[in-house]
Amino acid sequence: MSDHDIPYFMWDYNLTNAQIKHLLQNGTEVEKKWLMGKILTHARFDDIWNYFSLAELAEVFKNLHMSGKSKKDWQTALQVWGYKVDD
Repeated sequence: MSDHDIPYFMWDYNLTNAQIKHLLQNGTEVEKKWLMGKILTHARFDDIWNYFSLAELAEVFKNLHMSGKSKKDWQTALQVWGYKVDD
């Protein structure tokens, strides 16, 4: 998938891969946390890591806006992988 493509998990927004990566690096904290939550909730597991690392996720996890079940599942995964995260 090229930087000019809109990824499948952004069906409701007109953001390309390049725009997503730019916002994750340079956007406001609100934009970053919203995008990370959206990616975690709607992207396939292998695709998530094209946008941010596990360490980056663990660093901001407690502030992400996600549904209860998705957030709980990710919290459990992070803990299993050795990251201390509180909800």
